[in-house]
Amino acid sequence: MCGAYRGGVIRALGGLGLLAPVAFVALVLLVGTGGGATLSGVDLTSLLVAAILGGSVIAAVASIWIRGRVIPVVSAAERLAAGELSTAVPAHGKGLDDRLARAVAALGATLASTHDAATIDRLTGIANRPALLGMLFGEVERAARYNRPLSVGFVDIDLFKSVNDSHGHHAGDVVLRGIADVLRTNVRATDMLGRYGGEEFMFILPETTVEDAASLAEKLRLLVGRARIRIDDELTVNVTVSIGVAGGLGGTLRIDTLVRDADAAMYSAKSLGRNQVYVFSEPDDDARVPRAPISSDGRARAAGVAQLARLAAEQALITTLIPYPNHRGHASALIATLSVGMGRRMDLPDAEIDRLRLAALLHDVGKLALPEEILEKPSALTAVEWQSVVQHPRIGQVILEQASVLRDAVPIVLHHHERFGGHGYPYGLRGSEIPLGARIVALADAYDAMTADRPYKRAMTHAEAIREIQRHAGTQFDPELVSVFCDLYASERPSADLALVRGIAAPVALHGRRSGRAIVAAS
Repeated sequence: MCGAYRGGVIRALGGLGLLAPVAFVALVLLVGTGGGATLSGVDLTSLLVAAILGGSVIAAVASIWIRGRVIPVVSAAERLAAGELSTAVPAHGKGLDDRLARAVAALGATLASTHDAATIDRLTGIANRPALLGMLFGEVERAARYNRPLSVGFVDIDLFKSVNDSHGHHAGDVVLRGIADVLRTNVRATDMLGRYGGEEFMFILPETTVEDAASLAEKLRLLVGRARIRIDDELTVNVTVSIGVAGGLGGTLRIDTLVRDADAAMYSAKSLGRNQVYVFSEPDDDARVPRAPISSDGRARAAGVAQLARLAAEQALITTLIPYPNHRGHASALIATLSVGMGRRMDLPDAEIDRLRLAALLHDVGKLALPEEILEKPSALTAVEWQSVVQHPRIGQVILEQASVLRDAVPIVLHHHERFGGHGYPYGLRGSEIPLGARIVALADAYDAMTADRPYKRAMTHAEAIREIQRHAGTQFDPELVSVFCDLYASERPSADLALVRGIAAPVALHGRRSGRAIVAAS
């Protein structure tokens, strides 16, 4: 209505302005001919024409002034009211129109400041929680309308409290800004990122399946792990993140369910050892691989071993393993060599490679809590015996979590018996749900197991083991990792790099062959 009224006024003034030349011509003709009625010597016609001329000129000037000075300010005000808060307001001179322009510009700046305060997290400069939920509401509606995929991820900084406790809250703020910058720089232009609260971030991925979201999340996890966050001239810190992913398609999506599931997946990633990506999935009671809880006896044995490791760093724990036979968890230099070689070929960051090396050395530490007669048994295991064996990754988790400085290796140790096709243990994870390090160690461990003698089978040759690994690509092993492994090692049998096992001086125990039962058998 205002726009129509404004347009009508402008058109009326413009019409009056068009009369000016007509009135001027008429006045010239009348003066030239001396015609027209008079009143006491005054030419009435000339006066009338002059009045029309003057009014028309004033209308034309007013029309030009309004079009040039007022209308741009009014248009800018309308765009600001429509939410275009970056709109520039033109200003000219020092007159009334300039006062109006400055008032509208100040109003726009106030609106922009208020909008930013309501939608932007002041510390990190990215969207805050209310803004994120508003964006998520719009994306869920759009995905439902067009039956398109949508995924959501929660990112939590691991052990963030220790950063604040060790270096102060200022350092914590710098870390939050640094992580926000890494995430913002590496999400796609169509994705939305914000700070959900505390040390948690949330990203919204339109047109993205859960599988693709997990791949992006894994990329972000590695980038964060590679980042060096500079606190001051003397202090640089590294942190890791745990990421939970959830999503779905079209009409099945609900905001509360997406947020709940992604949050639950993130907490699962943290509880399973941190520094990993976990994809939400509904529990399946009919799955072929049941969950493998730790018995009270197994947990008690693990706690006993953890007592030795709690105050120890890497070397102390490895030294603790020296007296035990190879099949009871002794560190394998060959598995560490194969794992580190693949990690370097994949250009993983140094911190990730070191974590991979440590986990490869300690991946079977949980066997220390298992009965030796089971591991030495030359025949098939009973169901009860197998239930004891499948506890060892979780027992290893307990040991390393209590030996706090070794916690980085926990996700790999816990999941190194998961299978790419989803039929491993202890959780039956599949594909990219399995931490990358666990997929690498699983492949290296399988090669070591296949090429070593066991009480119940003879060792395979190197060529036979390579063929067996290739045969199980996509089911037991990550097919991309199989390609990396074969590029590195298919041409000749690899040898162990003893330097990777620090602090062990008994080379006879480090040739990579173990007696006992092969828990990862590619059969």
